[in-house]
Amino acid sequence: MRRRTLLGVGGAAVPVLFSGSPAAASPARRWVHTWVAMPQLTEPGNLPPAPFTGESSVLVDTTLRQTVHITIGGPRVRVRFSNAFGGAALPITAAVIGRPTDGLAGVPGVVPGSLRPLTFGGRPGTVVPIGAQVVSDPVDLAVHTGENLSITVYLASGQATLNLTSHPGSRTTSYLVQGDQHTAPDLPGAVGVAHWYLISGVEVPATAPALAIVGDSLTDGRGSTTNGNDRWPDQLFARRQRIAVLNQAAGGNRILNDGLGPSVLARLDRDVLATGGVDRMLLFEGVNDIGTAPADVASQKQVTDDVLFAFEQIVERAHARDITVYGATITPFGGNTGYDDPDGLREASRQTLNRAIRRGRIFDETADFDVAARDPATPRRLNPAYDTGDHLHLNPAGYAALAAAVPLRWLSP
Repeated sequence: MRRRTLLGVGGAAVPVLFSGSPAAASPARRWVHTWVAMPQLTEPGNLPPAPFTGESSVLVDTTLRQTVHITIGGPRVRVRFSNAFGGAALPITAAVIGRPTDGLAGVPGVVPGSLRPLTFGGRPGTVVPIGAQVVSDPVDLAVHTGENLSITVYLASGQATLNLTSHPGSRTTSYLVQGDQHTAPDLPGAVGVAHWYLISGVEVPATAPALAIVGDSLTDGRGSTTNGNDRWPDQLFARRQRIAVLNQAAGGNRILNDGLGPSVLARLDRDVLATGGVDRMLLFEGVNDIGTAPADVASQKQVTDDVLFAFEQIVERAHARDITVYGATITPFGGNTGYDDPDGLREASRQTLNRAIRRGRIFDETADFDVAARDPATPRRLNPAYDTGDHLHLNPAGYAALAAAVPLRWLSP
């Protein structure tokens, strides 16, 4: 029997037993993701600026330096590069990994002595086929829990397409400069952009497992501090640094249908089931499904029924891989000009889904993000202290409240 627990108001735990196989756990050291970014097709407005993007190609003769904030550490490291949405093969000429200047996120400089070349089957470069990804050879660079790493690539010929794989919501500054400067200690004159390109994962050998968090812009960190690493998954990891915490979220993401990136149903295998080290996941989505469905009775009834069925499908597919599935209630959007409707039909859908989540019959355990984020005086709205002003997204204090609503036992190995 597996135990489900519903966390109610005040954090009271109500256990419910159900049958099913427990999540697998092994003390053996294996490759575990310590950082991820959900790959997406880059929208035109998020492509690198000129001269890094031409009429039919991107990143020609370009050095691209990016920083990532890892969770668990390890004695070695390797990096994944994705061409999931590329319209042509991706030729990587050279790449290095190291530590950014002063250990900071979003800086163009690196500590020279920390740089290690990334190789691919012993070669200095590789070509990533359309729709594929490659993982580098392991690098003997000891990386530490919660540190920032710098990844630099050089593309001599660029990529012969405008369909580029990226993660637009990086909340972290990346840098582009012309010419081969991938080993340069700094990049004078580089252009900064708040996106990640081409990289999708960093792995370390570890015994600790990983928690994959599947979400939308609320998990991707809209409203958080650029280069501050204060999204709620970041703040959750900071509470107990015992397992990897992987942010598999993207702005605009939906459960049922593709939008800004593939739907949860479409990306579950790639972003959770096939992600190394994951033995548990947390699903915090649904607001975009509700908000983009027409505000009429029939449409809202359809979307709530479909989302509830999708929840069941996600849990079944994850359980088949011995992955424990946590769920979170949907936070308020009252007053948002895009999603809140005059008749309150979308709010009724949110309440319907939250009641189903709270009953504890869908997910293995549940956290009440709605209670954590809402205004006690007007529960259909966000707490004003957490509201960025659009009545949908949270500021760092609001994200801290979500992180605090997650039971720490979910972060136990």
